[in-house]
Amino acid sequence: MWDKIANYFEKYPSQAKVARYLLRYGLRIDKDQVLCGDVEIADSALARAAGVDRRVVKSTIETIKGDPTLLKFFSQLLPTNHLKNAASAMGWSAIEIVPVNAHEPGIISAVADILQKGNISIRQAIVDDPMTSEEPKLFIVTESQVPSELIPAIRQAKGVKGVTIY
Repeated sequence: MWDKIANYFEKYPSQAKVARYLLRYGLRIDKDQVLCGDVEIADSALARAAGVDRRVVKSTIETIKGDPTLLKFFSQLLPTNHLKNAASAMGWSAIEIVPVNAHEPGIISAVADILQKGNISIRQAIVDDPMTSEEPKLFIVTESQVPSELIPAIRQAKGVKGVTIY
């Protein structure tokens, strides 16, 4: 996905940085503003977070608005709540899985199968996009604690390089 979007910004590396930031956090473009859900994000705040000048944010918005494909894509993004850090407060577990190869199919199903056999319900599964993340990971939040006897099976699951339980 990013490789298709990056083509539009290859001459503008600072704009590419902003576009990647929009994508990473599910920030969408609506008219002349950047929104997180229905909350407007100030250009200056986004610029600080992305490490660029405020004018670069404005230029990025104009570039996106100027291309129907980009506008269609960036106007549809949604932020996602990520329960990994909050899981323990609810008595849940969070599993962080580092894949051998994030493009390999079947990692989620292999881990889900192990959890299902252990009668563990999955509340959330989020996968980092390998095109936008340097070290993509799979995060699974379960509704109960993961028993220690399941951890070796998860570590040996298809495509799993490493496992951390929170």
